[in-house]
Amino acid sequence: MLNKARIAVLVSGGGTNLQALIDAQAAGIIKSGEITLVISNKEGAYALQRAANAGIRTETVLKSEHPDFEGKLIEILDGDGIDLIVLAGFMSILSERFTNHYKDRIINVHPSLIPSFCGEGFYGLRVHRAALDYGVKVTGATVHFVNEIPDGGRIIMQKAVDIEPDDTPETLQKRVMEQAEWIILPLSAEKVCNNIITEANK
Repeated sequence: MLNKARIAVLVSGGGTNLQALIDAQAAGIIKSGEITLVISNKEGAYALQRAANAGIRTETVLKSEHPDFEGKLIEILDGDGIDLIVLAGFMSILSERFTNHYKDRIINVHPSLIPSFCGEGFYGLRVHRAALDYGVKVTGATVHFVNEIPDGGRIIMQKAVDIEPDDTPETLQKRVMEQAEWIILPLSAEKVCNNIITEANK
């Protein structure tokens, strides 16, 4: 009987989305899963410190040290019995080999309302700059399953955020994080974990 799904979070930077997940777990929003592992593909990423502060095991896997980078990730993830992988600012495109190995078990948060401003090359401030340049009045965030197409997997949850007349890419990024990403990423993680447990216990 599976009581909680084991969650791994893959990170590359500061880990604000990771912190939102850690806080949601502490608040009981994520109750069907538990973050047991955080993996970074960048040495010294502050996200690793956030994980350590929460007592979560960390690993660093560098492409420069592992010719079969994805193979090493799979080895660590499978070794830890991971049920769900959350990409939280993970700056590495994953191949079909990897995404098929964890079909419907990888989720990502993207800072726009997919299918707008998404796909290859759309990340970080570029997404918000594109939204402002285009003149849209509403943007937001999307949590989706990950497949081999960047931002191409099935949508789990979306939340809209209004664009203000004086927004810059920086102010918009901050508001989308606070009003959308940090809310729907934990809720989506809980939803998928709950489904994993239900399926496993059938």
